[in-house]
Amino acid sequence: MKIRRAVAVGALSEFNVNRWRKTLRLWPWLAAVASGLLCTGCFAPFDQAWLCWIALTPLIAAIWFSGENSRRRWLRNLLLGYVAGIVFLCGTFSWLSTLGTLFGNFFLHGLPLLLALYLGLYFAFWGWFAGLIRPREKIAETVTNKWDEMLARAGKPAATAPSSPWLSSIANLRVASCLASAWVLQEWTRGWLSDFGWNGLGVALHANWPVIQIAEFTGVAGLSFVIAFANVIAVTTTRRLILEARTHRMRPHYDLTLTMAVIVGLMAFGFHVAQIKPSTKTLRVAAIQPDIAQREKFDPQSTPKIFDQYAHLSEIALRTSPAPELLIWPEGSMPYPVRDESEESYRFVMNFMASAKTDLLLGTDDMEAGRVFNAALLLSGVNQRMQIYHKSRLVPFGEYIPLRHSFPLFAAVANQWVPGDFDAGQDYTVFELSRADVHIAPLICFEDTIGELTRHFVLNGANVLINITNDGWFLHSAGSQQHLANAIFRCVETRRPMVRAANTGVTCFVNQFGHVTQILQDETGSTFTEGVLTGDVDVPVEPQLTFYVRHGELFAKLCACVTLLAFLVSLLVIRGGSAQLE
Repeated sequence: MKIRRAVAVGALSEFNVNRWRKTLRLWPWLAAVASGLLCTGCFAPFDQAWLCWIALTPLIAAIWFSGENSRRRWLRNLLLGYVAGIVFLCGTFSWLSTLGTLFGNFFLHGLPLLLALYLGLYFAFWGWFAGLIRPREKIAETVTNKWDEMLARAGKPAATAPSSPWLSSIANLRVASCLASAWVLQEWTRGWLSDFGWNGLGVALHANWPVIQIAEFTGVAGLSFVIAFANVIAVTTTRRLILEARTHRMRPHYDLTLTMAVIVGLMAFGFHVAQIKPSTKTLRVAAIQPDIAQREKFDPQSTPKIFDQYAHLSEIALRTSPAPELLIWPEGSMPYPVRDESEESYRFVMNFMASAKTDLLLGTDDMEAGRVFNAALLLSGVNQRMQIYHKSRLVPFGEYIPLRHSFPLFAAVANQWVPGDFDAGQDYTVFELSRADVHIAPLICFEDTIGELTRHFVLNGANVLINITNDGWFLHSAGSQQHLANAIFRCVETRRPMVRAANTGVTCFVNQFGHVTQILQDETGSTFTEGVLTGDVDVPVEPQLTFYVRHGELFAKLCACVTLLAFLVSLLVIRGGSAQLE
């Protein structure tokens, strides 16, 4: 009986050991998934911005503290980053699956995964780089031994020499700077190459207006740098505390102290900037949100209903006191090109303008020399003068199909949803209102999420940013809230106010500090409603060009240089360490 019991206990112990070993092998991948989920939680619909300060720590820990015996550790680190990226991008862009519901197509529900499989490659690069520059104990021990010899010759005790790279504040700051720079590089490159750089880590802080004021100099990249830096320091500090607990020797944590000081400094700078009251003038604006269903916009039988909706809501806006100096209709507001005199849209708009006596900014399709554009049109209430802007940054797979003519089979499938491509405009056209002192940057759709684009309008003289958009493509999803979160930073970067007019989603006013001052909501607090948002916008009288407007993504480019330098130095250190071990 005792023998059987002993055998059973032994078998159970062996089972527990095997299960523990399997768990140990699995934890790095679970950590990568956890980082992806934490990053997702930073953005709408969850909006738990505080998670950004710890979101990368599981992934960093998995890369640094696992896989020591892996034959191809670099590939393992790359895959860990890829897994985290796929989980994050699938989660945060899950609202793209609503296109499957809109078009009644099952396969379109897979768009978030397809996008994540591509954009996740940028996360994979960062995972690989994090493994490349991780602190190496063996190299540190070699350096320490030489340090001990030098101290012995000088008659000083060897105990003053560092015993691990984790115990050096300077080493931790150096690693954090390199990894934060690489993080900025992957976000910047993702936006530059894909035209879809939404939801960088810095965007998670969009509602924390004191902290985001640094974007005036660095753009969102500066905030992403600080967040990634803080995540690295959180990991190195934890590791350092464990080592110090073992040796019962505590050293000053200058790396952690400096990190906390920078965050507090950013908040102090934000409060200081808010105290500065620039000279402004008031512009009375009314933004129309018709909340027209996407399918109705393409249905010719719905045209009279659309005209009636705009006429009704605009009449409400014009009856307000004082009357608006600028009336705004959203992107694609008219069913047919407004500049085509043979179309109903032209006649409707001209009849409206004959009695409105106010400036009207609207979105419309436009045809010119056989080319089709997504356009913004400004009509003057004084002389009905027309000004036109053709959208310059198109949405891939929404307004055009990349490589449509290179892959006919792919194009044949995509033609079901995007039968033809829009053409991209080439000019950053600034509109002039009847009031000569107001100059408008007409940003269409996702253009208000691109800092480099917006700054060109400001360089051309714009002192007000206006975004006309149609987020109705994504139904009642988190897409419209994420759109606004990314757009807010254009106001801080340029120190210009913004007015947003959406078909549905978020119609609002944002001031030059990135604070939403007015927003259109129904009685339940939902932004998915029809209505009119009327109010005053403070336009700067003598607007200055910010550092970001003058120099663009200079900070991101500097981070790219730091990343390249760190890569080269790491290769030299690894080769040097390998030579010493031999």
